[in-house]
Amino acid sequence: MLRCTGPALIVEDDPNTANLLKTYLEHEGFTCEIATDGEKAVRLARHRRPCIIILDIMLPKLDGWEVCRQVRTFSNVPVLMLTAREEEIDRVTGLSLGADDYVIKPFSPRELVARVKAILRRSNMQTNSQGKMLRSGGLEMDLDRHRVNLDGRIVDLTSLEYKLLQALMQAPGRVFSRSELLDAVYHGGEIVIDRVVDVHIGKLRQKIERQPSQPRYIRTVRGFGYAFADPEDL
Repeated sequence: MLRCTGPALIVEDDPNTANLLKTYLEHEGFTCEIATDGEKAVRLARHRRPCIIILDIMLPKLDGWEVCRQVRTFSNVPVLMLTAREEEIDRVTGLSLGADDYVIKPFSPRELVARVKAILRRSNMQTNSQGKMLRSGGLEMDLDRHRVNLDGRIVDLTSLEYKLLQALMQAPGRVFSRSELLDAVYHGGEIVIDRVVDVHIGKLRQKIERQPSQPRYIRTVRGFGYAFADPEDL
């Protein structure tokens, strides 16, 4: 059963869409809050601590991009963005701001509920794993012992490779830009070009992938960055 300690926050200025989503989510056992503008969305996200935010892009007062940006300053709550636009740049923008997934309008409410459940499953897996053990397929990362095993054998990683793998494994399915991965690895204000990430990912794949040219664990998202495979895909 999914662990959901707060309401699902629906941020949508169209009342018909908002109420439709509320009906479907409540049928699946969620409690729901509705915000009809961006400023209210940020307030509710801060004070109601939702388990997930379903966030439209075109909103009064603050648009969805700005809501996501502000929420990420104080919360890691999963965010599913709704957009009527199909351009890739819009999807990339949302993911770069910290959104976990997106759905293009018009959408099936059943599909959206399925996406919500999938995001929460990944989020719960990450929460349950933090501070202890991350597992995916035959790959295990023991965070207490600072050790990585692949199919029962220890994998010797550099400190940079370890930090990269940890960042990716803690958020399976999420797409990370190169700059986000650099932030996870370098903390001393070093000036590093983002293509350095490609070099480290290549070396990491040589150590954890059975076929580095056809990676199973670390996927390349063309034109954006990298993602660790969703457990359901392994």
